[in-house]
This record gives sequence, C-alpha cells and structure tokens, in this order.
Amino acid sequence: MRGEPARERRVIVPLDRRHDRHRFRCGVEALDRYFREQASQDARRHAATVWVAQERGTEAVHGFYTLSMASVQLDRLPDRLRRKLPRYPTVPAVRLGRLAVALEARGMGLGAHLLLDAMARSLASEIAWVAFLVDAKDETARSFYARYGFASLMDDPNHLFVARGTMEPLFARR
Repeated sequence: MRGEPARERRVIVPLDRRHDRHRFRCGVEALDRYFREQASQDARRHAATVWVAQERGTEAVHGFYTLSMASVQLDRLPDRLRRKLPRYPTVPAVRLGRLAVALEARGMGLGAHLLLDAMARSLASEIAWVAFLVDAKDETARSFYARYGFASLMDDPNHLFVARGTMEPLFARR
C-alpha cells in the first residue's frame, strides 16, 4: 500500500467529530496544536472549511488543509494582473490558511495532493474570486508553492498567490 499514489490510498473529506485529531503530528507544533484545539471550532463557526485526508476505510488523518474567503489589496498584485481587474481597493480571494501532512505520510505526494484538491474545490465554487492566497512559513514552503505557479505578492516574498485565470486551464483538463 505504501507504493500507491496518495490520491488512490486516501480520500479527502470535511473534518468531523469521528476524525482523531489528537494523534495527528506533522512536526510543526503550531499546526499540530491548531488541528487538535482549533480546527473543529473554526469549521463549526464557519471561519474556515477544514478538509482532511484519511486513509480509505479508516478514520486516521494523514493530512489536512483549511480554506476560507479573503480579500487582497489591489496594489499588492502585480501590474499584469491588476490591469485586468476592476479598480476596487480590494478584490476577492480564497485563502489556503493551513496545510499539513502527518509525519508518517511524508514523501508520498500527499502535500501536493492536498494543494491540488484545495485549488480544484476553490475553482468549483460559484463564489467569485481572483486570487488563491497562501502565506509560506519559510523558504521550503515557498519553494513548494512556487512549483505550482505561486508568485509573491508585492509586499512580502512569503505572501504568495496564484491567479484564478492561471489555475483554470490547468484544471479544465481533469
């Protein structure tokens, strides 16, 4: 089973009470603590949608991500994108708030699978948005997101985005 791709071994579903949040460990204490103590509250209060990757046939959580609506100041976007947008002070966006993979599931492509699932779900939404946002915590995370077309916003190299128009053609073929 270890040799199977992440998308075949696991299903991504909304977090609910049957998922064991207390055994999840990704190696980043802030993410572990969020998942144990805050994730279900955020989901219940509609502050974020929390999605978990669970191994098929079990309730074991191997990774998770959160999505929420956001906005981005127009002047933080590059000129090439800004020129195509209405001249509002801010434009709608989707924020990938957190993404984590359990230590035992590392190296199996699950992080990429979670990211692509988050992007596909965002594109499937009927709510308007122009940018998919993420804040990279360090250079390793920034490099990971760069492989999927993310670029820095104008204010900080760790504030990343990918334009909806860039994502749409990539998912149209699926």
